[in-house]
Amino acid sequence: MIDLLFFSLILALLHPFSLFHAAKAYEQAGMMLKEMQKLPEAVQLIEKASMMYLENGTPDTAAMALERAGKLIENVDPEKAVQLYQQTANVFENEERLRQAVELLGKASRLLVRGRRFDEAALSIQKEKNIYKEIENYPTCYKKTIAQVLVHLHRNDYVAAERCVRESYSIPGFNGSEDCAALEQLLEGYDQQDQDQVSEVCNSPLFKYMDNDYAKLGLSLVVPGGGIKKKAAATPQAKPEGTTATAAEEDEDEYAGGLC
Repeated sequence: MIDLLFFSLILALLHPFSLFHAAKAYEQAGMMLKEMQKLPEAVQLIEKASMMYLENGTPDTAAMALERAGKLIENVDPEKAVQLYQQTANVFENEERLRQAVELLGKASRLLVRGRRFDEAALSIQKEKNIYKEIENYPTCYKKTIAQVLVHLHRNDYVAAERCVRESYSIPGFNGSEDCAALEQLLEGYDQQDQDQVSEVCNSPLFKYMDNDYAKLGLSLVVPGGGIKKKAAATPQAKPEGTTATAAEEDEDEYAGGLC
């Protein structure tokens, strides 16, 4: 098998149509190494093949090779797979094939979430959202906003989560959608440290039937403070006749209704 691998490479380098055929040979050699369970080495050769495809002016073939390499290494080295998927997305984006680009970015985002690399995931999802907005796929933008909010809340960054929702009001149809209403309810529950409300939203079909990695984020979301509400309802106590409420009590009454 090893002799065949090196023979393929030498044959390609001697081929009169060298660049494309050399790239093809590197890719085939990488697949041989894959069969030998030498995955890092296989990926290295396929990456080399991809670079040669690009030099040869065949970006589609280069992108397919990179995606194939990402799939090979995903379960062994997710970090490397993320890098390969992002490279593939860049190739497609440079060719203005945005639908293919955003699909690969989605794979990278999910791997980042799976690895709990939330800072990077937040940036990756934002890039996905920007592309979906550019191609006017607005309903998917709503779903990406949900994913963003869940990632930010797992980063314990309520301000960033709230900003995501606020900025999404500019996306046509978002304001008034069920996605928007659910996110407002989620943020209210999180801010009020109401675990029951947060769990109710995250267990709704809208959240449970998202991509599995994001559904898991919802189901595992815990509010700060152990779920003890900031403004827990207290049994009103009778006041002596003629007394008036204090300023603090008036403030409490003013905000007792929550955010909405």
